[in-house]
Amino acid sequence: MAALCEPAPAQQLARKDSRNRDTFSFSAIRTYQSCPLQYYFRYVAGLPKESVSASLAFGSAIHRAIELHFRRLLEGQAAPPAEALLAEYERGWQEHPALVRFTNDEDATALGGLAARMLQAFASSAIALPAGRILAVEETLRGAVIPGLPDLLGRVDLIVEEPEALVISDWKTSRGRYSADQVDDSAEQLLLYSELARTFAPEKPVRLELVVLTKTKQVSIDRHAAPADPLRVGRTKRIVERVWKAIDAEHYYPAPSPLSCCGCSFKDACRKWPG
Repeated sequence: MAALCEPAPAQQLARKDSRNRDTFSFSAIRTYQSCPLQYYFRYVAGLPKESVSASLAFGSAIHRAIELHFRRLLEGQAAPPAEALLAEYERGWQEHPALVRFTNDEDATALGGLAARMLQAFASSAIALPAGRILAVEETLRGAVIPGLPDLLGRVDLIVEEPEALVISDWKTSRGRYSADQVDDSAEQLLLYSELARTFAPEKPVRLELVVLTKTKQVSIDRHAAPADPLRVGRTKRIVERVWKAIDAEHYYPAPSPLSCCGCSFKDACRKWPG
């Protein structure tokens, strides 16, 4: 915490982070867009999260269970039953490193029951058996996508080679079904990752999709196409370039928001930040 109260060392650390870093992630860019000071705490000062929302911990644990499913298929094994997926979810939940913060209508037991319903729905759905050859699960990608910026570093949930296309999928959990605007907003990350994933099947066109599992009584699993529009890719790159320039210039400041601040993982650090 000392670095937060001593401006000179903090400034030196910020310069080291932005100017010597050889990679960046899309999640880091999004964090800065949401709150530059949160970016500083997480990516520059390297502070551990004080807490995480139950929704985030739940999504991470569900993601881990789905990863197990597709990794087994990638290895040529049979798909694990829903019970094995639930056990993997529970391991992910129990091993979460930060304090989990619940809302008034949440608790671990209720979320465990929700996870069981969601994973059962997933395991019995057609989407659990891709119509093609699985090439990668939770694949780390790295490469230069924007001149003058460090390499983009990201993880792709699933890459499948189908007869007519290379399909890149991103899996989400949500309180409800995604609107068109939510699909459009979430597609930007996939648009950049598609630039790096083309090497898996260079001769085939890329198809991007978001797969959304809803946290509702009647679980739905929806697939949303995210067109790889070259104009949109260019726009996304220009936005990322401008955000990175602000990071490189060390423009760190709080961005108060009732929506963001109530769930922030750095509330105490924010209150103590001297400005």
